[in-house]
Amino acid sequence: MLRSQGVVNVRSAISATAVMANNDTIFTVGGGPVAIVHVQSLCIAANDVTASTLQYRSNPTVGTATTFSGASASLASFAAGGTVTLNKTALTTAPDLVVAGSGGVSLGANVANNIIVQAGTIQIVIGIGSTTGTWRHHIAYIPLAPGATVS
Repeated sequence: MLRSQGVVNVRSAISATAVMANNDTIFTVGGGPVAIVHVQSLCIAANDVTASTLQYRSNPTVGTATTFSGASASLASFAAGGTVTLNKTALTTAPDLVVAGSGGVSLGANVANNIIVQAGTIQIVIGIGSTTGTWRHHIAYIPLAPGATVS
């Protein structure tokens, strides 16, 4: 875990609730790079049978947009209360899905990897078609520069 003077300085942000569409910006990274501790997407209103998939992408102010997850399994008929959580095993690892029937409880991956993104935006890549249900996104991060934030 990244530490500043022996103390972890983890911060968090939350997105607005919305239908997920390809290339939507869910967070803006400003003031410098951040290390992503966790990203989780929470289903607020259920999806229909559209077989959408979700992937996370960094789109830096300087540089090329790059995904930092594989595509999730299908979100078809995903119920409210279910979650999609970034698994930081590798930049190509699919996010973990937890169904609402599990109460949203997720063990999470036991991974010490840190994904570091530069100032710019964090977007979603939605495969197949936009979701019909609404989603809210949560991020925990560690700023790597004075004044670095995620909103």
